[in-house]
Amino acid sequence: MAVRVSIQQADFDVGAELARLREEDHRVGAVCSFVGTVRAAGKPGDAPILDMELEHYPGMTERAIEAMVDEAHRRFDIFGARVIHRIGLLRPGEQIVLVAVTSAHRGQSFQACEFLMDYLKTQAPFWKKERTPQGEHWVDARSSDDEALARWGIQAGNAS
Repeated sequence: MAVRVSIQQADFDVGAELARLREEDHRVGAVCSFVGTVRAAGKPGDAPILDMELEHYPGMTERAIEAMVDEAHRRFDIFGARVIHRIGLLRPGEQIVLVAVTSAHRGQSFQACEFLMDYLKTQAPFWKKERTPQGEHWVDARSSDDEALARWGIQAGNAS
């Protein structure tokens, strides 16, 4: 079985990852992917983000994301999925996450990709610290992320 989840410091090549995901699987009629990048600022008026540092618990994080991929396979008619999440120090414009899904038709790929991203945003054990000209701060969970996950019938309750 191909590697489905990677937590890494190194950047990734989206084209190469998508090619590997659909390699030799001629059932694939749709590939949907999401690439997240580090923003230079949060909301309008926020201080600029100089960089972001991501931490995780090795082993626990991979298992949690693998469980998310298993759940996507149960909910949607998909063939394959690939999740890469970077850790360490990242700067604005750098890639931070890739979620990619293959299926026979676009609808299942789009839904599964969105489901995985919503799940990843709220349930994956990552901690993010942003550095701005005013100093460093940990990034809190957002209620909008909990609401996005609730669309799938999952209550997160991470935001305060």
